[in-house]
Amino acid sequence: MVDEFELIDERLAAGLAPTLALLAAVGETGHVTRAAELLGVPQPTASRRLAALADLVGAPLVVPYGRGIRLTRAGRVLAAASGRALAVMESAAREVREEIDPGSGRVVLGFLHLLGRTLVPSLIRGFHERHPGVRFSLAQGSRQDMLRALGEGEIDLVFVAPLPDGDPALAGHPLADQELVLSVPPGHRLAGRARVRPAELAGEELVTLEHGYGVRQITDDLCAAAGFTPRIAFEGQESETVRGLVAAGLGVAVLPRLAPAEGVVQIPLSPPVFRTIGACWPAGTRLTPAVRAFLDHVRSGAADVGPGLRPC
Repeated sequence: MVDEFELIDERLAAGLAPTLALLAAVGETGHVTRAAELLGVPQPTASRRLAALADLVGAPLVVPYGRGIRLTRAGRVLAAASGRALAVMESAAREVREEIDPGSGRVVLGFLHLLGRTLVPSLIRGFHERHPGVRFSLAQGSRQDMLRALGEGEIDLVFVAPLPDGDPALAGHPLADQELVLSVPPGHRLAGRARVRPAELAGEELVTLEHGYGVRQITDDLCAAAGFTPRIAFEGQESETVRGLVAAGLGVAVLPRLAPAEGVVQIPLSPPVFRTIGACWPAGTRLTPAVRAFLDHVRSGAADVGPGLRPC
């Protein structure tokens, strides 16, 4: 027997379905006219649809706000659900289209800034030789931002380091190990050393990446294990910026080993420190044909991983 409230919910969902895109657009633009223009429908039609949905819900979904409107609490709840539902439907439509013509698909790929130098171009080049019709949309950012975008369905596949551990919602495949070293300016007291223990960095001015980046977490963990709190002089969003600050004599940094850089001396840590770079995607989610093909290519070990990396 179907519960009375279940029937009410089913009716509300059925009424909401035709208005999903409109409600999501109103939430994004804060204006009915702009939302209507975005969707290519007349403004009176958009207003009538919102009014009809409000009648069905039994509560207003929008209220005047300055020269525009803003969503009520009920409107925000439904708009958020609309956005998620649209993402699911867009993914399904994309999958259907790519099943019909796999060679015309698209891969939305996220990765850490540093991986754009060698690893990502190498993987895309090799894949493109066999699948020239597949397009790529590329997104770069911190590990935290990339994993968030992956979880929210904005990205199909990400390359991060380290791979997330113990999250049943994510699947991963290791690609390469990368050594982390201490970077110092040439005149620094440690510049002539063959190896450096993390404990010897106590009291040093450190230049680091911001919180949310894997290298920052590793740096913090190394300092904590050595029994001291790091003195952070500067924080950045790219390894090259951090390396430039080191070359300018503004501190020292734990960074991935790269080809020799002017103005920076790279010293191995003792014991050696490595991080694993890997591909990550939603577990249990049906990937589109183009994404599946690219992931198979990634897993095949077809990439030139580049300097400072060793294949797993």
